[in-house]
Amino acid sequence: MGVADEPLTVMTQKDFEALAQLGARVNEALRLEFIYGKIGEKGMPDGDHGRIIEWLTRLSIQSDPEWWLYPEQGLRIEQYRKGNARPDGCLAPSGTFVGQGEWASPDDVLMVVEVTARDSDTNQRDRTDKPRAYAETGIPVYLLIDRDTCEVKVHSEPGDARYDKIVTVPIGKTVTLPDPVGLELDTEPLKNWVR
Repeated sequence: MGVADEPLTVMTQKDFEALAQLGARVNEALRLEFIYGKIGEKGMPDGDHGRIIEWLTRLSIQSDPEWWLYPEQGLRIEQYRKGNARPDGCLAPSGTFVGQGEWASPDDVLMVVEVTARDSDTNQRDRTDKPRAYAETGIPVYLLIDRDTCEVKVHSEPGDARYDKIVTVPIGKTVTLPDPVGLELDTEPLKNWVR
C-alpha cells in the first residue's frame, strides 16, 4: 500500500491547538488557523498592515475609552466552537480576554477586523471562510479592509451561515459600523496605506 493509498486522518481542534503551540515554539513567525477542518497559515503583516490596525485602535478608544482593539487574539469560532481563527483585530471591552488562553471565547467581541495580506490564500480565507465562520459564531460586525480591491466591507446582522447585510464602499468614503459598534468610519486615511 503506497502513501496515496493511506487513509486520511481527521484533525481535531485539540490536535490543531497542540500543533499550533508547537509551531509557535519552533518558529515565532508561524501563525496557524483552523477553519472548517482546514489548517491555514496566516500571512505575516507588513508595516502598512500594522499602521491600519494602529489607526483602528486609536479610533476605537476615541469612540469609547472602555474598548480595546486586541491584535491577533485567537478566537474559538464556527458553530459549536470547533474552529480557531486569529483575526487581525478583535474589538471588545477592556479586560475581555483576561484569564483566557490563546484561543478565547468570542462571546463579548463586538467586531472582528481583517486586513487582507499579500498572499494567495486571502480570497478564500478573508472573503469566504472567515465571514461565514464569524457569522455562525454570532460576532455582530466583521470589518474587512481589502487592500487588493481598495474597498472596505462591513458585514453585520449575523445569520446561520452568513451575514445578512454587507455594505461595500471604496476606500476614501465614509461607512457606518453598525451597533453595537455604532461608529462612522472615514476611510480616507486608508489611502495612505493601501497600495
